[in-house]
Amino acid sequence: MRAVAQGEVVFSPRLAGFVLDAFRDLPAGTSTDPELESLTPRERQVLRLIARGFSYRDVGVELGVAVKTVESHVSSVLRKLQLSSRHELSHWAHERRLA
Repeated sequence: MRAVAQGEVVFSPRLAGFVLDAFRDLPAGTSTDPELESLTPRERQVLRLIARGFSYRDVGVELGVAVKTVESHVSSVLRKLQLSSRHELSHWAHERRLA
């Protein structure tokens, strides 16, 4: 009770085991970044390619979609991450080692 009164979080051994099991069972590369989790799998693909320096055209060729589709995905990613440019997007991805 003292620990809780001091603002500490207390887990029962059983609950702590469930939490540890849940993290241990995450597939390699699974993110716990809420911003990254807000993106669709396709938006993540586009994000990674843009961060690697691909042009919109090259991203489209790589993913088999039109340039307009790539532009739409980039716009959506920028909006969701509250960024304003490809440069900021690349920086954000590199900080998280996504590129």
